[in-house]
Amino acid sequence: MTSEASAVPEAAEVATAAGTMPAWGTLPRMLRDQAARHPRSIVIVDGDTPMTMAELRAAAAVTARGLIALGVRPGDRVALWGVNDPSWAVHAFAVWDAGAVLVPLSPRYKGIEAAALIRKTGARILITGDGPDRTPLAGLLPPLPGLRHLVVPDREQRAEPLTRLPCTGHSELRARGAEVEERVGEERALAVRPDELCEIMSTSGTTGTPKGVMLDHAQVLRGYWDWSEIVTLDEHDRYPVIAPFSHGFGLNAGLVACVLRRAAMMPIRVFAPGALMSLISEGRASVLAGPPTLFHRLLDELDKGDWDVSSLRVAICGAAAVPPALITRLVERVGLTRMINAYGLMEGTVVSMTRAGDPVEVIASTTGRPVPGIEVRIVDDCGLEVAPGERGEILQRGYGVMRGYWDDPDRTAEAVDKDGWLHTGDIGTLDKSGNLVIVDRKKELYIVNGFNVSPAEVESLLLLEGSLAQAAVVGVPDPVSGEAGVAYVVTRPGITTDPEALRAWARANMSGYKVPKRIVVVDALPTNVNGKIDKPALRERLARQT
Repeated sequence: MTSEASAVPEAAEVATAAGTMPAWGTLPRMLRDQAARHPRSIVIVDGDTPMTMAELRAAAAVTARGLIALGVRPGDRVALWGVNDPSWAVHAFAVWDAGAVLVPLSPRYKGIEAAALIRKTGARILITGDGPDRTPLAGLLPPLPGLRHLVVPDREQRAEPLTRLPCTGHSELRARGAEVEERVGEERALAVRPDELCEIMSTSGTTGTPKGVMLDHAQVLRGYWDWSEIVTLDEHDRYPVIAPFSHGFGLNAGLVACVLRRAAMMPIRVFAPGALMSLISEGRASVLAGPPTLFHRLLDELDKGDWDVSSLRVAICGAAAVPPALITRLVERVGLTRMINAYGLMEGTVVSMTRAGDPVEVIASTTGRPVPGIEVRIVDDCGLEVAPGERGEILQRGYGVMRGYWDDPDRTAEAVDKDGWLHTGDIGTLDKSGNLVIVDRKKELYIVNGFNVSPAEVESLLLLEGSLAQAAVVGVPDPVSGEAGVAYVVTRPGITTDPEALRAWARANMSGYKVPKRIVVVDALPTNVNGKIDKPALRERLARQT
C-alpha cells in the first residue's frame, strides 16, 4: 500500500434506504478509500489493458498535482473533451482531486458548441483527448477570455499554436505533477467538502442556449450508490459504458458507479453494433445500459450471427415506454435475469426505477417507483396535485435536485420553486402503486438515440450558417433513432438554400445527433394568433405528408 493510499481517514458508514454507503462525502475520499481497501480490484478494462483501483488513484493524484502546478485553484472549472477511454477517467478524478469542478464536453461537439460551454462556465483549463468529431482547437477562436491553458495528447502538443494559449501534453502534465509535493496534493483533495460542486453538466435549453447544471459531491455519491444498489452492480460485473462520459448517464451511472461498486468499466469510444457484440461475447460483459434502440440492435445482431451473450444478466433502459415484446425477447433470447426501466434528468439525477420482481407490463409501461430519498408529485396547471391516473407535470423534490443552473439565477428560480420542488417540464401520471408513467414532454425537447435535443438550440445553430432568415425545428418519430429532427427554413431575400448543402454545414458544425434528418425550405413559417411560429401546424403538415 502506498503512503498516499494510507493517508485517507477510514470511512464510516451511512444507512440509506437502498443499502449502507460508506460516509465518503466526496469523490476524492471515495477513490482513496476504495484504493486502500481494494487496491487490486480491476476498475477499467480497455482492450487487453486493465487498470486497478490503486493505479487509477495514483494516476489521478499525480495528474491532479500537475493541474495544481498549472495554477488550478479550488472551485476553478476545468473542461474535459474526448471520447470514453482510461485517460478521460484519470483526468476526471484528477480534476476532483485538485478541488476543481469538472465541465464535460461532448466528443460530438464542434468548435462553436464547445466554445459556448467553455465561455459560459469560465473554464480556466481545457483538457482534450481523442475524439472522432473534434475539430482542431484553433476552431475555438475567437479567443475565450477565461481560458488560460490547454492540455492535449502528446502527439498534438506541437499542432496547436494557433490557439495562442500555453499548451501542455499529457505526459508533461504528469511530469509537472512530480514537482508538487504529495502532501500538497493530498491536502487539496481531502479539503474538498461534500457540498462543493463536482460537475457542471450541459443540458439542452428551450431558449436555444444550453444550461449548466450544478451537482455537488454528496448528491452524486448518494444518487449513484442507490442506483447501483437497485441495479445490483458489484465487483463481479463487467460493464460496457456506451453513453459518453460527458453525459450524466455515462459519467455518473457509468464511470462513477463502477468505481463506487468496484465493477470493471469497459469504455466504448465509438458505438458499433458488431464491436459491442464482440465485447459481450469475448469480454464477458454482464451489465448493459442504453435506450431501446440499443437493445433492438443487439437482437438484430443475434439474428444475423452466432454470438455468445450468456454473460449478460442485467439490462437498464431509459425510456418513457419500452415495447413489451422487446423485454420478452431479451429475457428469452439473451437470458437476462433483470430488465430495469428508469427515469432521470440532468437537473434531478435519478428520479424513478423499476424494481426486482416487477412484471413485464410494469417495466414496459412505467419507469417504476421513486428512488429512496426522492419525492414525486403530479400537478395540474394551477400547481394542484391530481388524482392517481390523471395527467400533469412531474415535480420532484429531494437530495437529487440540482444546486441550480450555473450563473443563471432567473432560470434556476423558474425550475426549482421555493419549496424545493423541481418542475421537470415532463408530463406523467402516477398509478395506484406509485409507478411513474411518462406520457409527454411539456418542453419541446425530443430525443435522438438517447440524447435530448433542444429545437431552439438547433435553430440558433442553423442561423449561424448565414443564408437563413428563419428556422423552425420539430421532433418526429423515427424507426431507427426513436425521434429525429425536421427543420423548416426560410432563406434570406435574394439567396437560394440547398437543403443538402445546409445539412452538410450542420454536420460540420454541430453534434451529429442535433443535425436535422430532413430540411425543408419554405416561403414562410405558419404563425399563431400571438405571432409565434405555430409548431403544431408544422407537425400536422408532416403527418399529412407521411
